[in-house]
Amino acid sequence: MLTAKDIMTKKVITVEEDTSVKDLAKILTDNNISGVPVLSKNGEITAVVTESDLIDQSKKLHIPTVITILDSVFYLENPDKMETEMKKMAGTKVSDICSGPVTSIGPETALEEIATIMAEKNIHTLPVLESTKLVGVIGKKDMIKTLIQ
Repeated sequence: MLTAKDIMTKKVITVEEDTSVKDLAKILTDNNISGVPVLSKNGEITAVVTESDLIDQSKKLHIPTVITILDSVFYLENPDKMETEMKKMAGTKVSDICSGPVTSIGPETALEEIATIMAEKNIHTLPVLESTKLVGVIGKKDMIKTLIQ
């Protein structure tokens, strides 16, 4: 049975939290990858940043629907979501736009479990950690490659 260590990419490309959004876009396109782990200054993984996070910067801002009754304003949606979207859209560094918390797996995680996590949580870049050390990453392409082996 295949496990994470069998299909993961061992040469992991990472970025730091203070990497610029422009540099991130160049790293993703130059390496033909859809996402990378984000490391803190002390080398710990703090998040994953993906092409979707970059695309979110260009989308339209959704303003929450409100109703007013007797001079009171009631939000029909969470206004905090709009604030989060605004921060992401205005972000200039990876730390401004990345998604967290990190979902990760271990090297012995079975292929079926990896597929389930990726599908159910809509994750396309999955870090592989041994204790707290980043030892690999599994992307959509790594999963698809298993179909032709």
